[in-house]
Amino acid sequence: MTLATISGSLQRSVSGDPWHGSSLQKLLSDVTAAEVASRPIAGAHSIAEIVVHIVAWMEEVGSWLEGAPRAMTDERDWPKPGAWPQPLEQLMAAHDRLQQRLAAFPESRLSHVIGGDRDPSAGTGLSFEATLVGVAEHNAYHGGQIALLKRAARARASGRSS
Repeated sequence: MTLATISGSLQRSVSGDPWHGSSLQKLLSDVTAAEVASRPIAGAHSIAEIVVHIVAWMEEVGSWLEGAPRAMTDERDWPKPGAWPQPLEQLMAAHDRLQQRLAAFPESRLSHVIGGDRDPSAGTGLSFEATLVGVAEHNAYHGGQIALLKRAARARASGRSS
């Protein structure tokens, strides 16, 4: 896989036209502050919490591209979101930063392994290529959650079941 292919996948997941459905930007383009803060599904994170979680991982992986060690903590993984639309602005800025870092990253390093042993919760033990593809997959996964939460919040507000 090339850096251009990876960059394109990341772009489509955030603001493009991915084959699987809507990009994060499209999903979030018409949500209200009340919808993003609501918890229409018991035990689930809010839309705003999911957005800042996505931001946290884009920033973490972006820092790895520049040689930083793993710095993710439980607090950084699920930070408290600010008032809407700040999380959306953070998402777009984090995506831009990740794309800039990716553009400066040597393609020859895509096969290098990050952080030694495989630790799924830490995101280590995979190549840069697999990790960057994983960021796009992470975006798609949480995009699906956002779509469901948005639908459930609107159904609850209208008094209908989803």
